[in-house]
Amino acid sequence: MIGVLVSVFRPSRVRVLNDVPVPMRDGVRLSADVYLPGNGSGPWPVLLARTPYDNNLLLDHGFFWAQHGYVSVAQDVRGRYDSEGEFVPWDHETDDGYDTLEWIGAQPWCDGNVGMTGGSYLGQVQWQAAMTGHPLLKTIAPRVMGNNLWDSPHYQGGAFGLGVNAVWGWRTMGRTMQRIDHFDWPATLRTLPLRAMDEVSGKRHPAFGTWLDHHDYDDYWRATAVDEQFSRITIPVLQVCGWYDLYAGGMMANFVGLRAGAGSELARANQRIIMGPWTHSQAGITPPGTTNAGDRDFGLVSLLDTRVIELAWFDHWLKGIDNGAEREPVVKLFVMGEDAWRDEREWPLARTQWTPYYLHSGGRANTLHGDGGLSPEAPGDEPTDMFVYDPEHPVPTLGGCNCCNPEIVPWGVYDQRPIEMRDDVLVYTSQPLAHDLEITGPIVVHLFAATDGPDTDFTAKLIDVFPDGTAWNLCDGIIRGRYRKGRGPAELLAPGQIEEFVIDCWVTSNLFRAGHAIRLEISSSNFPRFDRNLNTGAPISDDVEPRVARQRIVHDAAHPSHVMLPIIPPV
Repeated sequence: MIGVLVSVFRPSRVRVLNDVPVPMRDGVRLSADVYLPGNGSGPWPVLLARTPYDNNLLLDHGFFWAQHGYVSVAQDVRGRYDSEGEFVPWDHETDDGYDTLEWIGAQPWCDGNVGMTGGSYLGQVQWQAAMTGHPLLKTIAPRVMGNNLWDSPHYQGGAFGLGVNAVWGWRTMGRTMQRIDHFDWPATLRTLPLRAMDEVSGKRHPAFGTWLDHHDYDDYWRATAVDEQFSRITIPVLQVCGWYDLYAGGMMANFVGLRAGAGSELARANQRIIMGPWTHSQAGITPPGTTNAGDRDFGLVSLLDTRVIELAWFDHWLKGIDNGAEREPVVKLFVMGEDAWRDEREWPLARTQWTPYYLHSGGRANTLHGDGGLSPEAPGDEPTDMFVYDPEHPVPTLGGCNCCNPEIVPWGVYDQRPIEMRDDVLVYTSQPLAHDLEITGPIVVHLFAATDGPDTDFTAKLIDVFPDGTAWNLCDGIIRGRYRKGRGPAELLAPGQIEEFVIDCWVTSNLFRAGHAIRLEISSSNFPRFDRNLNTGAPISDDVEPRVARQRIVHDAAHPSHVMLPIIPPV
């Protein structure tokens, strides 16, 4: 007989205090697990992680930080797992974060220096704690969490983020994580009105109705908006995200906004961001464990142990160790196509050559086999492209910056040719490139268009077309007509009137190799990532009567529709 030795990992010299009650100002007690270093008697710096996903899942996190000389506090947020109270996403995290910091500061094991770490919801609670200006909080390291919850995950470009708000919400709306694999998701996501999804699914989701009620940008969203409160953040911040994350644009906006408008020179001078070729789950895990984002494999070089980077960051800002962490390049990004990491000094890059690539066609850019072109030459007298958008037959989501169940709403990179066979998708493709061309920066589409109704959506998607025809998506965006002038108030369209629609496609970094082509897709839906605009102008929460919209995309000398490309010259 050959015996198999099974060893159980038992971290030495770490003392764990389980289910420690932390009182909030209203008497509710939140449960925290505390991991104390075993060497010495303290006090020590503290790393706090506040989670709705069960603090028991942060066991390895707790041991790691305790073994590196930190007290690790892993807390269940209000209403989740062992914590008292009712879970209402985002609503209590500012006060509860402050009160938790107060409690930590009163413990004999705290030396007065606290940092926060974690991704996604664990990142948002860091931003809300930082907004309070609590003096114990010296730095935060949020991963995969953006700048404004209205923009993402709720109303990107004014369009409701149906996929994420449904799958994340239904999984999370309870004291513990809920099973959602038994739902009829195609039927549930097509529910009209949207407010009836509770009834169709058979599961109550109170926050979903609240988000629908606040379809306009208002004080509900301002209360948690990082970009409304840059001046209240006075500490260094390390951010980690991925090009295919639903917070990619928001995190870059935080980096830029805090460097310009944070409330202290310390904060303005010490912002750092890392962007990899990752989806939400990859960038939210330290370190990421897979090289694939959807169907595209970026190789072993794409893996980055961000925990090592975090350790150096916290050692400097919480322990005062002179390890050079504050002198590291402020931007570390992965250039797809080249498949290499590169350090930069700012965002957007100072050497960017902003170059418009204009839409062209003979009036039939529909489908992959149409006559749509894309080039830096400005248009002259060109015919209009037209397509019909039917909300009953929306363009299906095929990858992109999605969350949180890829088996329901796929995320990452996929060959877009199946989408490009549809007649309601306009396809504009450049000639094959004679030389390598790098595009790194924010991607914005300026689209001149008209519709025959009071409201509609327009979508845009930037694509790298390989010589064999494979069309990998890079980034995309959407604009709801009624929000074409910004976050609000909503203003309906005049039927038939040509207007400029600015579509924020967020950010990317990609080297288009010689022989590749640049492609831009234009359409009016991306479902179920976003809800279907029913083209009526009615509030989305109660609208039930879809109407077909007839769309016109104009690209001529007076209406130069284009995508602004941030071209980076070769070194």
